[in-house]
Amino acid sequence: MPLSRSRDYLSIGEVLDAIRADFPDVSVSKIRFLESEGLIAPERTQAGYRKFYDGDVARLRYILSLQRDHFLPLRVIRERLAAADANGGVYPDEGPRRASESSGSSDGPRPAPVDVTGVQLTRDELRTAAGLSDAQLRGLEDFGVLDRRGAGEHYDENDLLVAKAAGRFFHYGVEPRHLRMYRQFAEREASFFEQIVAPVARRRDPDARREASQSVRELVGLAQQLREGALRSSLRDAL
Repeated sequence: MPLSRSRDYLSIGEVLDAIRADFPDVSVSKIRFLESEGLIAPERTQAGYRKFYDGDVARLRYILSLQRDHFLPLRVIRERLAAADANGGVYPDEGPRRASESSGSSDGPRPAPVDVTGVQLTRDELRTAAGLSDAQLRGLEDFGVLDRRGAGEHYDENDLLVAKAAGRFFHYGVEPRHLRMYRQFAEREASFFEQIVAPVARRRDPDARREASQSVRELVGLAQQLREGALRSSLRDAL
């Protein structure tokens, strides 16, 4: 790890340079978010600058690997970190992405995993991160695929996921207007899920919100499974 001759730690900018080859989507705002969530806790200089030692960088790499390769929520990541801390701060080596994740499996190519936790991006940052032109991003906003943000508002990790997927569609000659149906599908599904969990959400006991959130996550997973199966069945002759 490249360290300054006068110190044995890295600044946040140096950390980005050190890990960007493995985690190209990481940003300063992402690292700050992980710190605000208590997942990392770098020391500070007297001037308030972060100090990342080897253990801090190893911990950060482990967190980013769990997000990138396994799409784990923060709750589960906290449990993994607690287990690693109990083991003396030894973080399992997640290793490189499996070949099936980076180059496609026997079922066909899959998009590379996207880091989707705790992102806050300006419009220009979103456009750059997703590899879109200004016209393409404006088209996604015009057709409601992405909500248009006002001054001072930021795009989040869900917007980044949509923008990156849209960018891949554009390589196939698809236009923003063609993607509007996905937003319409999502809104219809969201309304459907809200009706399903409404009886639980209306309860006033302390566990109601947690149970409702857990149910929504499960419903999202079931919907993805059902949608993919139905789509592959409809495209059976083309696959």
